[in-house]
Amino acid sequence: MAENLPYSTSVGTLEKMLEKIKTASAPDRFTQDFVSTKLAMKGGTARACIPFLKKMGFVGSDGVPTDLYREFRNPAKSRIAVGKAFRELYSRLYEMNEYVHDAGDDVVLGLIVESTGNEHDNAATKYTLSTFNMLRKLADFDADEDVDNHIESTVEQIEPDFSSQAPLNFPIQKQVENNKGINLSYTINLNLPATKDIEVFNAIFKSLKEHILED
Repeated sequence: MAENLPYSTSVGTLEKMLEKIKTASAPDRFTQDFVSTKLAMKGGTARACIPFLKKMGFVGSDGVPTDLYREFRNPAKSRIAVGKAFRELYSRLYEMNEYVHDAGDDVVLGLIVESTGNEHDNAATKYTLSTFNMLRKLADFDADEDVDNHIESTVEQIEPDFSSQAPLNFPIQKQVENNKGINLSYTINLNLPATKDIEVFNAIFKSLKEHILED
């Protein structure tokens, strides 16, 4: 039997909690006391959001806020952090449609039904679609793709000279917040070894591509 996708039964409360997290100091542990006292959100619906934050990867199983939680609190990275969490939450849907975050409600609903085996009007189906739509509204899905595509196009233009060890310099630009027009520019300096083995060069750029987005 297929399993349900992650969802919140209190989408409005979850969205409000995410907004409060941005401005509140990060706690040592994200507990019910922190939610009721520091976030000023009381009641069962607020407490019920804690397990979902763990599913998002914002809070560890021990209640400790993660690096993704701290990234979310950075205004310049907030939408990117939600995008990362979103891709993990709905990885099953991404296996069915790699651009599911851009799909219309009818398409997403169909994928949810296909993935879970639930009926269209099932409560879990409705909650899943509602949670999905709320999170994608807060997310940025383009930043990672922009950097990835720029690296690929830059690498294709480079003709390596393996006979020297001269530094190879080229800029990589990443648009962090498309809706605010903020751009961060990185300059990568590579010292290539003297070798005729093309695989060495390929390995360098493969590693660069895989790790350039890591903080």
